[in-house]
Amino acid sequence: MRCMKNFFFGFMRGLAIGIGAITPGVSGGALAAVLGIYESLTDAIAHITEDFPKKLQFLLPLGIGGVVGVLAFSRIIEYLFENYNTEVRFLFIGLMSGALPSVFKQANKKGFRVVNLIPFIIAAGTAVLLTVPANAQLEMIPSGEPTLFQLALYGAIIGVGTIIPGISASVVLIYLGGYQVLLAGLTGMDPSILIPAGAGYAAAAVLFAKLISHLFRRAYGLTYYAVLGFVLGSILLIFPGEALSAKYIPYLFLLAFSFYISYWLGKFSKDAA
Repeated sequence: MRCMKNFFFGFMRGLAIGIGAITPGVSGGALAAVLGIYESLTDAIAHITEDFPKKLQFLLPLGIGGVVGVLAFSRIIEYLFENYNTEVRFLFIGLMSGALPSVFKQANKKGFRVVNLIPFIIAAGTAVLLTVPANAQLEMIPSGEPTLFQLALYGAIIGVGTIIPGISASVVLIYLGGYQVLLAGLTGMDPSILIPAGAGYAAAAVLFAKLISHLFRRAYGLTYYAVLGFVLGSILLIFPGEALSAKYIPYLFLLAFSFYISYWLGKFSKDAA
C-alpha cells in the first residue's frame, strides 16, 4: 500500500514537472524545488549507479509522470497560454508560492547563516533579469529544418531547465525557434526528432545534476539558498508584465485558491510519503 502511495505521489510530481517543462515562463527545476524533491532528484540522477534499485524506484514514477505531462498537456498548455494567458500565470504563481514555506524549511535544514543570503540575492536577481524577455510577445514559429546538432541542443536546454531552477526551457526554445519543432515531434512521436533531443536532454541533465549534487554535498546552505533565489525569481518571472488594476481582482482570488491548494497538498504529500 505504501509503495502504491509513493508511486502515485511520484507520478503526480513528475506530471507537474513535465507540465512545467513545456510551459513558457515556468521552470521544471523550480517546480521540483517547490515539490520538495529537488535535492533527491539531482542526487538520484547524478549517482544513479549507487543503490540502483532504490534510485530506480524513485525515478521511475517521476519519469513516467514527466512523459505523460509533456505528451498529454503540450497542446493544452499552448492553447491555454494563447487564450487564457493571465489566468494560467496567476494559477502558477499561486501554486508555486504556496510551496515556498516548505522550500524555506528545507533550505534551513542544516541551519541558517547570513552568508547564505548572498547566493540567494544573486540567483533571485538573475532570474528577475529574465523577466523582460520572458514577458515579451513570443512568436512560436520554427526557423527552417533543424539539424541533429540543433535538436540535441534543444534537448539539452530542456535538461538544463529541469535541473537549474529559474531557467524556463520553453522560453529559450521559443527564441531559438525550437519550441514548435519539439512540440510537433512529441505530438507526432517522430523518432528523428525525439532521439537526438532525448540524447541532448540526458547528457545535460546528468552533467548539471552531478554539479548540483556536488555543491549540495560541499555547501548545502549556500546551494539551497541559490535554488531558493531562483525559485522566488521564477515566480516574479511568471507575473504578467502589466500594471495592476481592478481587472486583476478575479485573478487574485484564483491566486489565493491555488496558493491554499498547493500549501495543503504540500503538507498532505509529506505526511503520506
